[in-house]
Amino acid sequence: MARGRFISLEGGEGVGKSTQLTALAQALEGRGLKVVVTREPGGSPGAEAIRKLLLEGDEKRWNPRSEALLFAAARSDHIEKTIVPALERGEWVLSDRFLDSSLAYQGEAGGLGIDAVRDLHRFGSQDFLPDRTLVLRLEDDAEGAARARVRDGNPGDRIGSRPPTYHAAVDAGFRAIASKEPDRVKLIDAGGTAATVTARLLYALGDLLP
Repeated sequence: MARGRFISLEGGEGVGKSTQLTALAQALEGRGLKVVVTREPGGSPGAEAIRKLLLEGDEKRWNPRSEALLFAAARSDHIEKTIVPALERGEWVLSDRFLDSSLAYQGEAGGLGIDAVRDLHRFGSQDFLPDRTLVLRLEDDAEGAARARVRDGNPGDRIGSRPPTYHAAVDAGFRAIASKEPDRVKLIDAGGTAATVTARLLYALGDLLP
């Protein structure tokens, strides 16, 4: 049996990741692929327990290093318990966020440095990487913020509710990662209709599709 493929979907707040994750899964299933949809932080029992620690509570609950360590621990469990077994069964795994979120959020915006956070991943998860990472982006930051407010109907979790300067740094982090790893990481325009964005995602996966 051929090994499955691992695809991560990334982006800042309000870019439509949840909508596109569902649409992309349906499109791949329509091509006869078996798809597992998962998320980070979370995706396995241990990682889901860590998710609550990360996303709930006061903004100052964790310092940047503690936050990065918790994400790395959750990711290690997620890979071992959920992602690798599915790939070995020949399934495609779609994850709502993965390593590149940690690189952009904690590494770039959090000030730890992308290389330092990548080192944590090398230790905790043996540098396990997606076959393809698709980063949804909106050139208009205000549009993304408006989408997030409509989606959440509340101030958001302790990370999503951080100030605009933080989220601008996150976007800069994603762009820096894509420039260094252009074969793995693809920047996708998240503007336009949902169907148009899904078509862009499928095009970016064209060389991996059977």
